Amino acid sequence: MENAEDWAAYKVERRAVSALEPYANNPRTHTDEQVAQIEASIREFGWTMPILIDEGGGIIAGHGRLMAAKRLGASEVPVIVAAGWTEAKKRAYVIADNQLAMNAGWDEELLRVEIGALDDLGFDRALLGFDDDYLADLFAEPTEPDPPKVSLAERFGLPPFSVLNAREGWWQARKAAWLALGIQSELGRGENLLQFSDTINEPDPAKRAKRKANAKTAARTFGQDLMRGEHVVGGGK
Repeated sequence: MENAEDWAAYKVERRAVSALEPYANNPRTHTDEQVAQIEASIREFGWTMPILIDEGGGIIAGHGRLMAAKRLGASEVPVIVAAGWTEAKKRAYVIADNQLAMNAGWDEELLRVEIGALDDLGFDRALLGFDDDYLADLFAEPTEPDPPKVSLAERFGLPPFSVLNAREGWWQARKAAWLALGIQSELGRGENLLQFSDTINEPDPAKRAKRKANAKTAARTFGQDLMRGEHVVGGGK
């Protein structure tokens, strides 16, 4: 590690923009929009970070700032010289300077507080560098979470008939009782519905009334069984 007295940041100079040479293999890209943001920042805050160069004027860090300086029409810019750096060290810092900054994150709760305070002070938030979509999401009203999903069995305490095990003996017995009462639901409600009506199947009104009474008794008994917890899949009797 170098002594503090040798750190490049302690020796700020001014160099002509025309004397600086961007690194041809710089993997970091700068869009026109981002350079415009740097330009706007320099206009607002002034020049706060010098460009890092080697002894020959080759840029190690600050390519975007140089591009913004040209857009501003600046003839000179502040620089610091990384004297004595090896080729490997310079090439490594071209990458590290950008990636180390990207590894930072935001405490979004505090960020909302700070940007909100700047809004109250009338500061142009566009100068902060965030895109509109990010700020819209940051300040969006929180949405209510979706209610937890519950099964019909959890909701009603009993499983719906559609999930009852039709192969169990009690269900087959109940079906047989329904068939004995003339209930043939599997035949559907198509064009032949009338041939399965009570009047056709049992012309005698007295017998038909007795059959209906027996059906009501069977249905009532079945409902009472369910209330006692009988016939419940996965539990009960």
